[in-house]
Amino acid sequence: MYCVGLDVGGTKCAVSLGEINGSISILERNEFPTSIGTPETVLLRFCEYIDKYVKEYKIAGIGVSCGGPLDSKTGVIINPPNLLGWENIKIKQFFENKYSIKTYLQNDANACAVAEWKFGAGKGCNNVVFLTFGTGLGAGLILNGKLYSGTNDNAGEAGHIRLSAVGPVGYGKAGSFEGFCSGGGIKKLCLIMIDKELKKGNIPEILSAVKNKDEITAKLIAERARAGDKFCKKVYDACAEKLGYGLSVLIDILNPEVIILGGIYMRSSDLLIEKMQKIIDKEALPLSGSVCRILPAGLKENIGDYAALSVAEGDF
Repeated sequence: MYCVGLDVGGTKCAVSLGEINGSISILERNEFPTSIGTPETVLLRFCEYIDKYVKEYKIAGIGVSCGGPLDSKTGVIINPPNLLGWENIKIKQFFENKYSIKTYLQNDANACAVAEWKFGAGKGCNNVVFLTFGTGLGAGLILNGKLYSGTNDNAGEAGHIRLSAVGPVGYGKAGSFEGFCSGGGIKKLCLIMIDKELKKGNIPEILSAVKNKDEITAKLIAERARAGDKFCKKVYDACAEKLGYGLSVLIDILNPEVIILGGIYMRSSDLLIEKMQKIIDKEALPLSGSVCRILPAGLKENIGDYAALSVAEGDF
């Protein structure tokens, strides 16, 4: 079965042609900046690739992965905060009218959860939680062998959980799960910790590696932590502790077989896993914690492409 996957991101968009037969093979992939123009311009650019695919293959479905809020049932992108101008875009209707090919829309966390459940680290499991842990923190939930999206597609907004009365702001809330466990959150956490050290009269080593604080990133902090920068290691330790608390909440409430993390965890689990697991062992119910594995995304850096293609199957 041949499918097309469309990944609509705040910075870039990707279009993939894939063959699905128990596994996914990506036959072709192209990307372009989302900033090329209006939503209509982006959709027409997608069409340039799809026009080519439909001439060469019998396309069974089109899958669209996009940040929410959106309505997966009607296939409407409502108003994602990272996609300015994308308001009430009837993307399902657009592609179905043009190609007469069944089109499905899911938010990116749900799409990634479906992909990891069907083809990645969650394959063979009935209860899977996927956490994006990238620019933001969102969750996709597979419960009792089905995607659970909630009453109006808002299930899984784990990043909004408050883990502390104070802390980095994420999801518009200080001390939130996303505030501590996301790319932007780790940077904010680092800046807070730098200010505390400066008030004590200490100058963290990381300041000697940048011209100004704006150059600090989660990636840089991780690189320096691995290179022996004790301050940067403390930043990741603080993130890891909050990750452990957040995962413990999900373990106790959802009792999953596996929690799969993409993004930063996938690339930096070596800096997070020890402290994270200590908190889970202390906080989560033993019976629930003992059956839950914490794993990095099995589909690795291509998870966005696999996610969109997985949505194209429409069987979830």
